[in-house]
Amino acid sequence: MRVARFRRTRRSGAAVLVSALALTALAACGTSSSDDGGDSEGSGSTDPSAPLDPKTKVTLTIDCMPPAAKAAELKEWKEDVAAFNKIYPNVTIEGRSTPGQCLEPPRFTAMLKAKSQPDVFYTYFTDLPQVLAEDGAADIGAYVNDKTVPALADIDTDVLGSLKQDGKLYGLPTSNYTMGLLINRKLFQQAGLDPDNPPRTWDEVRAAAKKIAGLGGGVAGYGEYSAGNTGGWHFTAAMYSLGGDVVDASGKKAAFDDELGRQVAKNLHAMRWEDDSMGKTQLLKWGDLQKQIATDKLGMFLAAPDDIAYMVQQLGAKYENFGMGPIPGGRSTLAGGNNYMIKQGISGDKIKAAVAWLNFKYLTVGQGQFDWARWKADGLPVGVPQPNFWRGESKTKDDASRTQNATMPVANFKTFMDNPVSAKAEPPKAQEIYKVLDNVMSGILTNKDADIDKLLSTAATQVDQVLAHG
Repeated sequence: MRVARFRRTRRSGAAVLVSALALTALAACGTSSSDDGGDSEGSGSTDPSAPLDPKTKVTLTIDCMPPAAKAAELKEWKEDVAAFNKIYPNVTIEGRSTPGQCLEPPRFTAMLKAKSQPDVFYTYFTDLPQVLAEDGAADIGAYVNDKTVPALADIDTDVLGSLKQDGKLYGLPTSNYTMGLLINRKLFQQAGLDPDNPPRTWDEVRAAAKKIAGLGGGVAGYGEYSAGNTGGWHFTAAMYSLGGDVVDASGKKAAFDDELGRQVAKNLHAMRWEDDSMGKTQLLKWGDLQKQIATDKLGMFLAAPDDIAYMVQQLGAKYENFGMGPIPGGRSTLAGGNNYMIKQGISGDKIKAAVAWLNFKYLTVGQGQFDWARWKADGLPVGVPQPNFWRGESKTKDDASRTQNATMPVANFKTFMDNPVSAKAEPPKAQEIYKVLDNVMSGILTNKDADIDKLLSTAATQVDQVLAHG
């Protein structure tokens, strides 16, 4: 589900959409201005909390260097390695890129089991349990502080919390997302709706969807997924939006076979069959709704902001055609994101170098991935409101630069940005649960006579079994 600039994709849980691929060897095609690729460790301070000594000599292998097909991103990676080496001339960065998506579940799982992950490897927020089960990541808590990561206090605590377990820190974030309501501004205007004020409740969504579908010509007012685990992902988001959950606080029982679960299901069933506002084609997965809204055939759907960059870059859409509001209901929204972890068992000097690189490339406002002026000059999208895991002074500075260098109308996201919704992480064993909940969504959207109570009850029993096995 996350396939755009920061994906891992989406975000997260959506990587299940990638076809199962055989494990492929990671080709080292690194870039570095360091002349000597060998390690000669031990020249730095033995204090893990101390910053990296520029004299320290190590080689780091790092996952997810942009492939050649992403020329602008690869250019910036090489520039950042060169700039990093001006500060740390003895650190050799060996970047590794992979074809297709950076993180493919079959490859990732095989890599962890073989202990073949790079020194610095890419994960989704939801991957921590799997990584720890394979003893794959080092606890880097002793190495991360306001001297090694100066903006540490300004990183959203929920984002950092996704990388912690039992008081230990296992990674540093690179991006995050929260879901909202993505709209087609053109269709809103044609239907007599205000694109600057997207629906804020599910009743308003239903009313707006009917008006948009009334335009005819095969236009759907609202779209939903129901295949490839994405249906379950969106069902979860809808439950969160109303203050519900899909797993109880114990983490051992399903929590969606209740009145809120029935409310979500009945609303979608009514939109599909009573209002005829969701279109005839169903069993959709990630990529299908993006194509529909990019071609003015869909009015709105739940999404993360980086879908917009994907649609412009990959589908030829126009930035100005889209807008964003907070998730309807507004009680909570599903959150996710990406990060890097550091391989268990590597030396302290390597961990220090890895933290220094991650701080330089991903955790410094105005630099690395947050150098919005450079993004604009290189023709990359600027103005998408996420990733934005900053608080305090860092947020103020980053927002100002993002707006100043925007290549899209940031005002279209104002409602989304001005009305933040409390973020909530994906459930445990998320992908297995989403697969079960796909059956609920597909049943609702493909069967006019669907037995909603039975769909929810059956799914709850199956989720209980999933949770009982781990």
